[in-house]
Amino acid sequence: MRPTRVTSAVAAALALVGLAACAPATTDSSPQATVSVAPASATPTLPAAPEDPRPEVIWPLTGLDASDASAAELARPALSIKIENSAAARPQENLDQADVVFEEYVEAGISRLIAVYHSQMPDSVGPVRSMRPMDRNIMGSFAGPLVFSGAQNRFVTATVNSGQQVITQDIGSYGFYRTSGRRAPHNLHAYLDKILEQADDEMTTPPEQWAIAYPEETATAQVEGSDASSIQIHMSSYSNPSWRWDASKELWMRSEGSSPHVTMAGVQLSATNVVMLWVSVEYTSGNAKTSVPETLVAGRSGAGYVVSGDRMIPIEWSKAGQYEPFVLTTEAGDPVALMPGQTWFELIPNKGVGHPTSIDIS
Repeated sequence: MRPTRVTSAVAAALALVGLAACAPATTDSSPQATVSVAPASATPTLPAAPEDPRPEVIWPLTGLDASDASAAELARPALSIKIENSAAARPQENLDQADVVFEEYVEAGISRLIAVYHSQMPDSVGPVRSMRPMDRNIMGSFAGPLVFSGAQNRFVTATVNSGQQVITQDIGSYGFYRTSGRRAPHNLHAYLDKILEQADDEMTTPPEQWAIAYPEETATAQVEGSDASSIQIHMSSYSNPSWRWDASKELWMRSEGSSPHVTMAGVQLSATNVVMLWVSVEYTSGNAKTSVPETLVAGRSGAGYVVSGDRMIPIEWSKAGQYEPFVLTTEAGDPVALMPGQTWFELIPNKGVGHPTSIDIS
């Protein structure tokens, strides 16, 4: 496949004009035959209806079969947890078990992650770090608590006032602990069973977020897209994630720079779907000591790409508000269906960060 390099400029779409041809009708002047048919002696057997490829019960964030899950597991809320991703924080604990992960741009061009856990609840995760003002807008549609270590008071106040529950170490939430292998602040972890205990009583299983294809080979990128085997993302000089298609595992394998991105257990991070969205960034104030970059998603829209399996398709995205999900469509406006499995969202600035960014897909 010819490499695709996309920078923060967006190319104009091409319109296709279809031509139709018709031929004049002909008339058969030969006499009509008369045919006598005896009534059937028995009711014909109809073919069986095709089997529904969608599992009877699914995990809402991955679309994978959940028939073996208990009622309590299916009913629990999703936990959206801020995870550090600086070099000092890697490898992380149990990041491979998140259903959905968002990578966002923060200060100095490093990235932070929002890891959303639901179908799998490992004992503990980390390192847990601070919240940013965009986080409530990124994860609000999952309808569960936002978990973090702390944040500027104005950001916490705005998040709580928006109706979003927060579970955070610096206001007395429990379930957090520090490991001995790293220095603070890169060593704060959380026990997920303790975090779940603090979720608001009315919180339950998250709603489905986007279309999932059944069978998986009918995913939009598989049907309409082009071949892809490599993704190179440049967010800044400090953040250059990449993904490589592993045909034997049928997964996208993640690296940070030139090194595989692995967990503390040595498991390389992977995804079935990688969703890359161009986003705008604005700084929260003119005060250099307190201003932070804010990724703008609520009430916004833009362009991007989806890879599902080994194929890629250009897309458009939108998000109506804090509690509405990301809507993914083709350039023609049709819904994009992802393959069942884990999904990573790469939120890549194309405005507001003062330096070039890029996506290279080949």
